[in-house]
Amino acid sequence: MAKEQVLRFKPARRLEEVDDEHCEQMQEREHRPRSCDDSTRRCDSQAGRDFRKGQAYTATDKRYTGKVTVPTLWDKRSNRIVNNESSEIIRMLNSEFNAITGNTADYYPAPVRAEIDRLNERIYHNVNNGVYRCGFAKSQAAYEEAYDALFATLAELETRLSRQRYLLGHHLTEADWRLFPTLVRFDVAYFSLFKCNEKRIADYPNLSNYMRELYQVPGVAATVKPRYYVINYYSIAKLNPTGIIPKGTPVDLGQPHDRARLAA
Repeated sequence: MAKEQVLRFKPARRLEEVDDEHCEQMQEREHRPRSCDDSTRRCDSQAGRDFRKGQAYTATDKRYTGKVTVPTLWDKRSNRIVNNESSEIIRMLNSEFNAITGNTADYYPAPVRAEIDRLNERIYHNVNNGVYRCGFAKSQAAYEEAYDALFATLAELETRLSRQRYLLGHHLTEADWRLFPTLVRFDVAYFSLFKCNEKRIADYPNLSNYMRELYQVPGVAATVKPRYYVINYYSIAKLNPTGIIPKGTPVDLGQPHDRARLAA
């Protein structure tokens, strides 16, 4: 396997096998939907640059010819990308700008960091990346292994959330926010297109109510675009060669949730 070219600011992530590499590429790459309203058109623009054409990447390194992925952290003053690894960016946003924003909310508190890291690793492998391991599996055995791990982990999370409001207890942490993006895409894309069809998130009472609570945290709903997810994922020619986009968007995140029953 040829060594992947990367920008100097971020070393290449070590990949264990070709199937995983394909999964992670598809997870991180921005797919331009066939139609985009004004609220989603900004999805491929940052600081006036078209990410799809890689201009932000070449502005950072003129010699760069590798993959263009999101998210990125862009420095408007120096006009360059300073990081393109989501797990590192979320930590930076958690604490590095406290002095500027005055917001000292801590989603990675020291007393539970080891548990957050443990959960992150399991959830990333089996859920966040697990759906891609299902959707892009190159063999029946690989698909079934990923499928079984995905739904075993979702069942564990459902049980955990039956006892406590959030993954680490009574306070939101980084682990919750890392799980959330996969949950809100699951029923509209992964369940059908990626063949993750044992259950929908809607079929898990605790996970579905938990997902709606996170969606309803002030400021979050404006960043979640279920219809865009349908258009985006079904525009992947490898998975949907006919290009037909489903008309429905089978999720309603604005419904009331019941998570207050687990308050401290």
